[in-house]
Amino acid sequence: MGKMFTFYPEGVCSMMIEIELDGDTINDVVFTGGCNGNLSGISKLIKGMKAEDVIEKLEGTRCGFKDTSCPDQLSKALRLALDEARA
Repeated sequence: MGKMFTFYPEGVCSMMIEIELDGDTINDVVFTGGCNGNLSGISKLIKGMKAEDVIEKLEGTRCGFKDTSCPDQLSKALRLALDEARA
């Protein structure tokens, strides 16, 4: 089991993102709230990927007229989790 991180996104429908990292590899991501089908699909797609690769792909993604999105918030969460894991 890896290290767990909790992130509270801003400006999106999801209320919480829980991340499990094993070093810099994503073991699991669970969203609370938001578009369940899309977010559970994203969680499955990124399992086993390097966090930096996911950040690179998702950072800056927008939802409609919002300046952010759940994928963009996930990239922010992953960046903070990596920083905390490396500290």
